[in-house]
Amino acid sequence: MRLRRKLFRLTGQMSAGMQADLDKNYFELFGLPSAFDVDPAGLAARYRDLQRRFHPDRFASATAPDRRLSLQLTAQVNAAFQTLKDPVARARYLLGLQGIDTGEDTDTAMDTAFLMEQMELRESLAEAREAADRHVRLESLRQRVDDEFEARSAQLRTRFMASTEPARRQARNLVREMQFLQKLAHEIEELE
Repeated sequence: MRLRRKLFRLTGQMSAGMQADLDKNYFELFGLPSAFDVDPAGLAARYRDLQRRFHPDRFASATAPDRRLSLQLTAQVNAAFQTLKDPVARARYLLGLQGIDTGEDTDTAMDTAFLMEQMELRESLAEAREAADRHVRLESLRQRVDDEFEARSAQLRTRFMASTEPARRQARNLVREMQFLQKLAHEIEELE
């Protein structure tokens, strides 16, 4: 009887604790400050720790609600990890926490100079596909795209630290530009 009461108390605490974790944003769930910069090694270590803590196998003999919570938390931990490890997704998520929609689906207006740069990069990619020195050109193009991405990441850091409305609008635009650069980098990587 005493064992049954102790098990019930522990199970009730598990449910309440796991439910509280479901209510946390991704940064809170991982015990991180809500910031653009994230330590990749620390993030990966925390991910493994959370997976061990909430993995459904640990709750195989638990109550049905605890098993369900375990599955939900595991899914949330996976989604959080995917979001926080990707700088563009992390920045978009941070903006969302601040009530700012990046508007990829509805807002197609972008800086003209950036769009011209993208056209030039795309032309370089098309030329590199057909060139005899394809590998060299792709490597050079990849370096240029990486440099542009890092420059925008640095600008984004300062915008997030500023925490003003104009800085948030600038951060929104930088995230959208980084998304274009990230997509181009993936295309280059596929060709390499």
